[in-house]
Amino acid sequence: MPLQLYNTLTRRKETFQPIDPDNVRMYVCGPTVYDYAHIGNARPIIVFDVLFRLLRHIYGAEHVTYARNITDVDDKINARAAADFPGLPLNEAIAKVTAKTTEQFHKDIAALGVLEPTVEPKATGHIAEMVAMCEMLVDKGHAYVAENHVLFDVASMPDYGKLSNRSLEEMEAGARVEVAPYKKGPMDFVLWKPSKPGEPGWPSPCGIAVNGRPGWHIECSAMSGKHLGEIFDIHGGGIDLSFPHHENEIAQSRCAHGTPVMANIWMHNGFLQLEGEKMSKSLGNFITIHQLLDTKAFGSNQWHGRVIRLAMLRTHYRQPIDWTVDRLLQARNMLWDLSKLLRNAPVGETPSEEVVAALSDDLNTPSAISILHGLMKSAARNQDARLELKATVQFMGLYGNETVEQLNPGYEVRHVDEVKIDALIAARLQARKAKNWSESDRIRDELAAQGIQLKDSKNPQTGEIETTWEVSAAGTTEVTR
Repeated sequence: MPLQLYNTLTRRKETFQPIDPDNVRMYVCGPTVYDYAHIGNARPIIVFDVLFRLLRHIYGAEHVTYARNITDVDDKINARAAADFPGLPLNEAIAKVTAKTTEQFHKDIAALGVLEPTVEPKATGHIAEMVAMCEMLVDKGHAYVAENHVLFDVASMPDYGKLSNRSLEEMEAGARVEVAPYKKGPMDFVLWKPSKPGEPGWPSPCGIAVNGRPGWHIECSAMSGKHLGEIFDIHGGGIDLSFPHHENEIAQSRCAHGTPVMANIWMHNGFLQLEGEKMSKSLGNFITIHQLLDTKAFGSNQWHGRVIRLAMLRTHYRQPIDWTVDRLLQARNMLWDLSKLLRNAPVGETPSEEVVAALSDDLNTPSAISILHGLMKSAARNQDARLELKATVQFMGLYGNETVEQLNPGYEVRHVDEVKIDALIAARLQARKAKNWSESDRIRDELAAQGIQLKDSKNPQTGEIETTWEVSAAGTTEVTR
């Protein structure tokens, strides 16, 4: 099945046709490194990691370039640095904050099973490209200098607003924009601004006499252009970035380079809410990846990174997610079952064609996970199916030989004997055949007390009842032999 992706720019699903199959290029907006990344930030990291894996599978790992940036120039970084290190010069304090936060970000997302991007550009390493882009836009009449600022002239771009599908009048009516007397139009946005005393600063473009620093939007335009070219294949990020950030990226890049598009495909993942409410610091329901991994701040439990990953992927990337404890428990149970099935299985070479086809349909991860459940049933009886299953879950980043204990960190683990469980299940089936329902129920209750849930199903070929088991969400059980 050819790869189909939903394009926010055209509002339809399209067959993906790379500009160059030998160099497929994707850019995704990364973090602003002033604090721990919250769980909403994890969603695009996971979603576009799945797409990165799929592109590598289709085109070959050496033919895919994935750029995900680090924003290390920002007012929030400056404020955090001043608060955390009041005794240091601001630039030294900023260096400490960005280094520490970037290291923590890498540690947290590695736990989610994501691959490293091909390149991870930092804003501070691309100031020259930003200065050059500012000057190009001024030279071409799409930007102007006013009071030591360089601003983009939105009125100079007739189809500004195409990505968000809003007219300039609609955007002006609904936007919260900075009011400044030196702006030609209310929607004009900053490409470069003067630095305040003590702030990071670099020689400004266009002959401006004072040092300055870039605006947020131009950072991504400069970095993507440097590493992926004037037009590339896919640009991704959260839906909250579509306006104004991605809209302004498009404006800058197209007008600077004179191109019809910046990226051919624009992809956006949906919002995440926490237990039915919008996640925010003011509501007190703000939770970070770090908290989920290393504390018991959510559901009185620590959560393994692959549990978080699977919980994310159970919802299609374009749909909103309600992040709940129950969602995590269901994901953990499935991974426990995978751990039991695959812990001694060798690694297969080829993932399931059905799963690849599901992911090729605009990253239909719910369908892919449904197929995984079917593969798990086959793998319980068939060695070849186990090989295919292991190759598939590793391809999706859902498995790395974790034990049940590792999948439930921070909890005391009760050990049970798998041989004993299987013997009890066999005895229960014999009791059922003899219509000894009280004995059957007694065995079921004995296993339930050990945290073992039974599932009965009819074999479609033989018509006989077969029983599988899993660890219940309420208990934590390490399986031993």
